[in-house]
Amino acid sequence: MPGFVLLVRPRDDSDSTMRIGITVSKKVGNAVIRNRMKRRFRALAREILPEAGLPGADHVLIGRAGGIERDFADLQRELAKALARVQQGKAQQAKVPR
Repeated sequence: MPGFVLLVRPRDDSDSTMRIGITVSKKVGNAVIRNRMKRRFRALAREILPEAGLPGADHVLIGRAGGIERDFADLQRELAKALARVQQGKAQQAKVPR
């Protein structure tokens, strides 16, 4: 199970900048653990999003409980793989609420 969930939603405006959102809930751990996970996610985003992210889209990383124990290199591979699936159009589509 990956240490995060990635949500990518293209925006309808003409702005091609990529935006990133990071969230880690209290279920993951105390404030120290949540902040460490957010720092790791920011580092991942700085390294991988400029090359592999979708231009003009919002990218949201949601931290999961197993993410803090994961090796940073594993998280890099998982994020690169998830972004490649999004680029290819093979990502799981979000369910639209009724």
